Order: sequence, then C-alpha cells, then structure tokens
Amino acid sequence: MTLGVIVSLFGLGTMLVLLFTLAIYAVPFFVGLTVGMWAFETGAGVIGAVLVGFVAGVVALFAAQLLFASVRSLALRAVIALLFAAPAAVAGYHAVLGISALLVPSEAWRHVFAAIGGLVVGVSAAVQLAAFAGAGAQPRQVTIGRPDAEFAEAAGPNQPRLPSPSTARLPAPSSGSRG
Repeated sequence: MTLGVIVSLFGLGTMLVLLFTLAIYAVPFFVGLTVGMWAFETGAGVIGAVLVGFVAGVVALFAAQLLFASVRSLALRAVIALLFAAPAAVAGYHAVLGISALLVPSEAWRHVFAAIGGLVVGVSAAVQLAAFAGAGAQPRQVTIGRPDAEFAEAAGPNQPRLPSPSTARLPAPSSGSRG
C-alpha cells in the first residue's frame, strides 16, 4: 500500500514535470505536431511523419532562439518573447486548471491557481528563450591601470621591464635520467 502511494506520487511528479516542459515549449511542439500531421497526410507514413515533425519542432525552437539572440532592439525582443511565451502561458493555464479540478473544490480558486500557473509557465518560456541569447551582450572586463605587456613596451631605457605573458617561458623539464 505504501509503495503504491510512493510510486503514484513519483508518477504524478514526473507527469507534472513533463507537462510543464511541454507547456514551456508549446510553440515548437505545435509546429512539430502540425508539420508531422501534414507529412502524414501527404503520405510520409508514421515513422516519416514523426521524424519530419521532430525536425520541424527543433528547427522552430532554434530559429526562435537565434532570432532572439540576433535582434538587438528591446522592442523586437519583447515581441519575440511574447510570441514564444503567450502560447506557453495559455497551455500552462489550462494544464494547472485541469490538475486543480482534481484537488480544489472552489471554482474561483481553481482559476486563481491556473492564472498563477500560466504566468509561471509563460515567464519560464521567456527565460528559456533568453537563456540561449545570454540575456544580451556580456559585460566587458574593465582593468584599472595598464596590463603588463603595455608596461613592458612603454618602459624607458633606465626602467625595469616586466616580461609580457607571451614571452615569459618556464624551463623545459628534462626528459633524460641522470646517471
């Protein structure tokens, strides 16, 4: 009995994780499903339709990520993120609404939980999209003072020179044995 409860909870948790992941990737999943169904209707067969649909979904995901990464305008990035996150938020809303129907008796609270779940899934989809782009340009390292190589080149004739990192060499280890 206890083992059954534990396995059931594990299965429910696994299904929730899968449902959450599919909700985040709602747009690529929809593109893959649509292209796969089209391929099946045109005579590709079951295996061919699954392969074509999978490739189309992966291409849609990477195309959205590359487009988001290449666009520098914040307004266009917001539009791309919204186009990617809005279907995910709708899918998350309905997924949480369906699950909450099993656990929450009040209709109003079901919709409150579903709205929170939809918001979380939508934000997660936008974050997943932005993760590929690194959320914009990386900050550059700022150095105070001059690096060693510049100091060595700018040193006068009576000033000591520091070796630059490219010219500093360690002695090679001896490979022979002493005897």
